[in-house]
Amino acid sequence: MNAEPEQRTSAPRRRELDVLRTLVVLGLVFFHAALVFDPRDDFYVKNADTTEAVTVLAGLAVVWAMPMLFLVAGLGARHSVRRRGAGRFARERLLRLGVPLVFVTVVLNPLPQWLRARAADPGHHESYWSFWPRFLTVHLDLGDFPFLLDGDHFDTGHLWFVVLLLTFCLLLAPLAALLPAGTDGAGRAVARRPWLLLLPALPLAAVNSLLGMEEGYAGWNRWAYLIFFLCGYTLADDDQVRAVLRRLALPVGVLGLVLFAATAPGFLSGDDPFTARTWTAMATRALFGAAGWCWVTAVLGFLDRPREPGTSALDRPGRGRDLLAYFAVAALPLYVLHQPLVVAFAYGVVGWSAPIVVKYVVIVTGSLAVLLLVYEFGVRRTRVTRFLFGMRPEPSSVRPRTT
Repeated sequence: MNAEPEQRTSAPRRRELDVLRTLVVLGLVFFHAALVFDPRDDFYVKNADTTEAVTVLAGLAVVWAMPMLFLVAGLGARHSVRRRGAGRFARERLLRLGVPLVFVTVVLNPLPQWLRARAADPGHHESYWSFWPRFLTVHLDLGDFPFLLDGDHFDTGHLWFVVLLLTFCLLLAPLAALLPAGTDGAGRAVARRPWLLLLPALPLAAVNSLLGMEEGYAGWNRWAYLIFFLCGYTLADDDQVRAVLRRLALPVGVLGLVLFAATAPGFLSGDDPFTARTWTAMATRALFGAAGWCWVTAVLGFLDRPREPGTSALDRPGRGRDLLAYFAVAALPLYVLHQPLVVAFAYGVVGWSAPIVVKYVVIVTGSLAVLLLVYEFGVRRTRVTRFLFGMRPEPSSVRPRTT
């Protein structure tokens, strides 16, 4: 995810990626609300009654959703580097990702941790303003790069995605001139030998298997996301690669389903599939990594349907295109805002005497409504708030009149 979509000058905009990114970001509201009822996940606020169904459904999401965001962000980085150059690209990412990272960490991220403490101990009556400085009491931890801050109460929370994305962009900048960005050679190689499309599954399987999967980062090892990011940068927008993606979407998708199904015995065994060094656990992690690559490439292939310019409803002026443009620039603000809202609604709902389904619907509906209202009236309408949430100034031509 970039702070905002890049304006491209040489190729038509791939609006299906804007749709996909928006669906993933809004889908995180549904995902994190479901974790309230997951018996295995240590979410901030937990319902007394849980269901194993959430664990299964969560697995279907984590195998592809966050990897897709990193891959799409890599594609956007490619175009930004080409247009701005490496130095300006690094400065722009520091501004668009670094500012909201610091602002939300200081202002909003203490809330879930504070509510966690209150939910765990009904006798805990510490005020938010008393907890706030304790949350921000941190020290450097160089051994957990790139998560350099640690503390007794400090928590990066959902902002791990922004931390990693900013880190990857800054690592990319000095190497950008050396990396191929959709080179003709790579495209021709994949066109001649389509099986090369599956090669990234190997390092993904190896990283997950050898380094372990990290539950706090949506079930993937943090460095596996770097592979998705670099694949987006080097390959995802090459026309020849896209043609192979479209052609192989179905068989690769089926392969991904088979690989994912093969992880079931490992996840249901007595070993910890995320960190155990047994052969069963390591094989499970390897299969998960390979399945994730297959799912991501299959989704890209299915969505990338060639069409004449102007024939898609998303290309023609109208409500659909306006709505897409609205959410395309909202992705980062919606992402950094969503989790504190979900946790706050969950905290108020889990004590109800109501079925899980009712509680879940209330948390999702309330969180989405408030999220969109906060974005519309609290973020996008002023220059200062747009800056704090990583948005560019609104073009003067589309600003509402004040007279």
